[in-house]
Amino acid sequence: MKLSVRVSALLVLACLGPVSFADDVPGSHDLERVPRMPDAQIVDYRQASDLERVYPLGSIRKISGQLRFDGQVDSRGNVTSVTYELPPEHTATQAFTAAREALQKQDAELLFWCQARDCGESSLWANDVFGNAKLYGADNGQAYLLLRLAPPADNTLIALYGITRGNRKAYLHVEQFEANAPLGVLLPTSATLLRQLKDTGVLDMPRLVGEPDDSWLRLLSRALNLDTGLRVSIAGPKAEDWRQALIDQGVRAARMETADDDTVGLHLELLR
Repeated sequence: MKLSVRVSALLVLACLGPVSFADDVPGSHDLERVPRMPDAQIVDYRQASDLERVYPLGSIRKISGQLRFDGQVDSRGNVTSVTYELPPEHTATQAFTAAREALQKQDAELLFWCQARDCGESSLWANDVFGNAKLYGADNGQAYLLLRLAPPADNTLIALYGITRGNRKAYLHVEQFEANAPLGVLLPTSATLLRQLKDTGVLDMPRLVGEPDDSWLRLLSRALNLDTGLRVSIAGPKAEDWRQALIDQGVRAARMETADDDTVGLHLELLR
């Protein structure tokens, strides 16, 4: 009988949806796709409908009072943001990495990823991008990532921002944006592709199933030529075609080899 009651209780908890805790901001809860770090606490929670939102795709700076960055995604839609304060035993980097890995396991596509001073000034991310002063900290203690969810949820973006403040408190900010209209074609930056390759060891591009695409060729060739010491293997149905096309784009042939793999689309793997 006791076992039956316990099982029933667990089933009820499993059906409650996103998790919330007593110490969290009232009315807040986790986003469905992003797991919470153990003992993290929600200290800020916001929801807005039909909001115009701009997400940078480059390092940010201010010139003559105006926020500047190399690229952006801008659209109107519904926004939910959750800010976690992390316990002392977890760093902002750990929480950021765990969230990124969880989203990549759901086939989310990385659009822009920066770390430390490559992101620009933390004060601009905190105040101008996210409108949350809790996120202001040391420039070298920050990381930002913008991802696009896999179809059929590909009109949804998730932004991650991790920061360690001067008082050593660490935070992870997670923002989910559901666009009112189709987002269309969104391409990652070359620097993001390189960071992903060096950090995770692989680049999976399941949508690239046909002949080499000119836009992706330019991105991949630039990414590989940002670090000419890297060597990669290329797999997929059109692996040899991609390798030759990258050679034509200026990537040295000796840096690439093809691999036999049943992968869908294009797959690059870092050769250690």
